[in-house]
Amino acid sequence: MQQRILTSLLAFALISLLGNAQDLYPKNESVDVKNYVFALHLNDDNNEIQGEAQISVTFKDQVVPFALDLIQKSGEFGMEITKVLENGSAADYTYSENRINIVPKDAASKTQTFTIKYHGIPERGLVISTTKYGNRSFFGDNWPNLARHWLPSVDHPYDKASVEFQITAPEHYDVVATGKKVEESNLENDYKLTIYQEPAPVATKVMTIGVTEFASRLLGEVHDIEVSAWVYPQNRLEGFGDYAVASNVLDYFINHIGPYSYAKLANMQAKTQWGGLENAGTIAYFENSVTGNKTVEPLIAHEIAHQWFGNSATEKSWNHVWLSEGFATYFCILYLESVYGDNRRKEELAIDKKEIFDYYLKNPAPIVDLTITDPMRVLSVNTYQKGGWVLNMLRHKLGDATFWKGIRKYYETYRNSNALTDDFRRVMEEVSGQDLEAFFEQWLFTKGHPRLLWEWEYNKGEISLKVEQILNPNVFQFPLEIGLVKDGNMTIETVQINNRSESFEIKSKEKPDSIVLDPNQWILIQDMRPN
Repeated sequence: MQQRILTSLLAFALISLLGNAQDLYPKNESVDVKNYVFALHLNDDNNEIQGEAQISVTFKDQVVPFALDLIQKSGEFGMEITKVLENGSAADYTYSENRINIVPKDAASKTQTFTIKYHGIPERGLVISTTKYGNRSFFGDNWPNLARHWLPSVDHPYDKASVEFQITAPEHYDVVATGKKVEESNLENDYKLTIYQEPAPVATKVMTIGVTEFASRLLGEVHDIEVSAWVYPQNRLEGFGDYAVASNVLDYFINHIGPYSYAKLANMQAKTQWGGLENAGTIAYFENSVTGNKTVEPLIAHEIAHQWFGNSATEKSWNHVWLSEGFATYFCILYLESVYGDNRRKEELAIDKKEIFDYYLKNPAPIVDLTITDPMRVLSVNTYQKGGWVLNMLRHKLGDATFWKGIRKYYETYRNSNALTDDFRRVMEEVSGQDLEAFFEQWLFTKGHPRLLWEWEYNKGEISLKVEQILNPNVFQFPLEIGLVKDGNMTIETVQINNRSESFEIKSKEKPDSIVLDPNQWILIQDMRPN
């Protein structure tokens, strides 16, 4: 998803142990949802939906009670349950505080199917509205935990499942959804049934449907993955042109990271509260993303990067959402660097750096902020731009070859699964042979960044450089590139900063015209030197 809104090792070890402590969702690790089948009936007369969910569950050890999320009817909005079945027979359940609590009767079967029949008007999650052109529309917009408004489910990314959507809607609508289309049948009374199936496990936050009048085009196939565009008919030509770059982006990430996990890649113009929403295999882009000027390329790269990071390799705790958003932010930059050169990387990072500095003045917090309990509050400049900067610094620390090897290993290890920050660190340590605890503790679990006051002078073939970290209780350790500029040319020297105040002597035959700290945008430092 994209939105421009936007210490000691002992302490780090403690944070690692408590890595998902502030994610208050009541996880039930003894129960694993394997598959959802959501049959939904939509109509043009009102906003009430009729739903039937078949939920296949595996009990890991013994059969135990479990719960599903579904927002109850309160006033105009919410869902009413008409029936709950266990393997086809009446189930033992209660429904209170927006939770369906089920006590299985069959204590012997480790895999069972439960059916929930319900109806109601969703307040959120499923956006029933009109497009900017006035056409009625239905769009799933679940992030972070809004699926519970219209889909009975374990509405948290720790428990992912394959999914099938069976959408019955008036026949004049076009339907796209998570998964690959397996059926489209005209029914009686001017209705149509459309079925999509996604065999890969998907978190509810990135399950979706799109139902409106679309123009759609197959943009191509990339590594046998169909890439398509779904746009409003009024935006047909410019939409197909703008979204065509998705094929190039998909090819780049498959070649550099690893296999794509989902049945297709549809790019959908949609009603969404976000600039883009990385729904698995069916990405939603805000309505005005279509311009005909192809300015949407960075947004498309960001959302497609999520298919690997956030969708397939998914944060197990909301407090670790940088594993999704920071990765998508930086891998968008990596894609742009591959197309437009290293200057584009530096330009993007310089923009992000300013946002990080401005944000910190009002929100001094670490990237992994264990004080946050509301999933809606985990999104910030920290989890997006600063998280991306951490990956940039890690790349510089390890070198390109080792960085990419580690990224591929991390994705291979946690593909279609879940991870915490410690899991990513351990993979990068294994691949690099380096101890990265101090690096991760400093940049992810500690608030702030180095703010440097510095001065230099030249005397008899030597530059005297003094650097001091100010306005921060924490002392950061990092390598710092020093750019020596003479007659428009630059040479690079590197020094290691370990203490609050450092002095260095750098040999130079001539006095530089100027000195620039970190000219290649590798370290997240703030230059506090007066202009």
